[in-house]
Amino acid sequence: MTNPFSDIIWSKVASQFAYNSQEPLIFSSGLFLFLFLAFASVYVGLKRKDTLRILFVTLFSYYFYYKSSGLYFCLLAFVTLSDFFIGKKIHTLISAECRANICEPFSEDNTNLPSDGKNKAKWFVALSVIIDLCLLGYFKYTNFFAGMIAPIFTNNFQPWDIFLPVGISFFTFQSLSYTIDIYRGKIKPLDNLMDYAFFVSFFPQLVAGPIVRAADFIPQIRKPLIVTQQMFSEGVFLIISGLFKKAVISDYISVNFVERVFDRPELYSGLENLLATYGYTLQIYCDFSGYSDMAIGIALLLGFRFPINFNSPYKSESPTEFWRRWHISLSSWLKDYLYISLGGNRKGKIRQYINLIVTMLLGGLWHGASLSFIVWGGLHGVALAIDKKKNELLHRPKNYHPTGWKRFLEVFITFHFVALCWIFFRNSTFENSWVMIQMIFTNLQPQILFEWIASYSGVAMLMVLGYILHFLPEKFTEWTKSKVSSTNIFVQALLVILVIIIVIQVKSSDIQPFIYFQF
Repeated sequence: MTNPFSDIIWSKVASQFAYNSQEPLIFSSGLFLFLFLAFASVYVGLKRKDTLRILFVTLFSYYFYYKSSGLYFCLLAFVTLSDFFIGKKIHTLISAECRANICEPFSEDNTNLPSDGKNKAKWFVALSVIIDLCLLGYFKYTNFFAGMIAPIFTNNFQPWDIFLPVGISFFTFQSLSYTIDIYRGKIKPLDNLMDYAFFVSFFPQLVAGPIVRAADFIPQIRKPLIVTQQMFSEGVFLIISGLFKKAVISDYISVNFVERVFDRPELYSGLENLLATYGYTLQIYCDFSGYSDMAIGIALLLGFRFPINFNSPYKSESPTEFWRRWHISLSSWLKDYLYISLGGNRKGKIRQYINLIVTMLLGGLWHGASLSFIVWGGLHGVALAIDKKKNELLHRPKNYHPTGWKRFLEVFITFHFVALCWIFFRNSTFENSWVMIQMIFTNLQPQILFEWIASYSGVAMLMVLGYILHFLPEKFTEWTKSKVSSTNIFVQALLVILVIIIVIQVKSSDIQPFIYFQF
């Protein structure tokens, strides 16, 4: 006789492994911890079987993406296939032309490549750009541009129901850089499609970065799998740090304060709007850097090294330094593949300033199909141009760093400029952004500060803790990392369990997706 309770239990278990748009698979969820433990046991067993290990990780990565975006994992496969074969074609054209003209096909920026060879290969680079950006454009920007054009023809435009696949901006940029780097002569194409699929889909950084360059990652794919004690300890430290930043600080202050104010800023005083701005400034850092820390830490446990993606950005002394410390993989991508392609600083000062502004405007648009994102990017672009001009007028050398009160003042100004820009980034409408700014400057009411602290004691405590941890000297962070790394595996496991217990105590009832999943 069939047990109905058994059927119900198995049905619930099966539903956990199926795609649910309301419950994406994220690093801070219990399901991921369970899956990762099972994954790791098989992964270790395939240590000396490179091809099987690469296939296994690729299949798991596709399942990971399926849990986030359902059948849209087919887009990931399509981008992988198209850029893999386009990359091979670019290499074939360049190599054939160089053989005919006796030149080196892999010189920096292909300076020795004849113009005919470059022109032929350029068409295939253009094809790669068109395919990747058209996919990105359709899913991310169709309604945005249609909404701008529609008023010319009709007054009742209804946005189309277009699902935005998680992380499409990240894997398209990562794959696109591969074909461009082949054209520029910086890398050779892979011969094995499976290796390329592994590179594009590697699950720790698939849906929210960091954007890993082929030149950094591909050489690691076929290396013998070695996870040293240092790599393991560093990975555990980064996972603990990222989990605490995301699931404790970011989620708690978001659900219990920041979301409420940003949703209805007119209902709160100027002080509460200001504190919510400070809260979101901390929230987005802890959310995104927390994800990056966990991604880098998980990759280390699997034997792979990713470059650092955040480096205490709110310690920056200028907008230029901020973008050297914030989302480093994206800012360096925009610099190498957009800013430099526009001409960089090679065509005079005025053109350089224009290139900076255009790059950041497009960087803002990359984050989302909204005028608010474009304004956010434009503000940063203008700030970068002003910063360049200021350094030029003051004759500051490239490595100049102020000290004492000058440094404090420049960090203070830069931090508040960045925080002001986050208001536009967070709000979906100009109306809400303008209301917040008006409330801050015209209705501050500083006398309610202690009343706010009493009402939001948990939020206040975590905000203070978060900023203290962020502004601590680098030496303290390195000291903490070394202390955790010097402990044995049992102590490290206890630290992980402790953080999980804290997460359980403070988490909200609903899973809080990472902010950058929407990009």
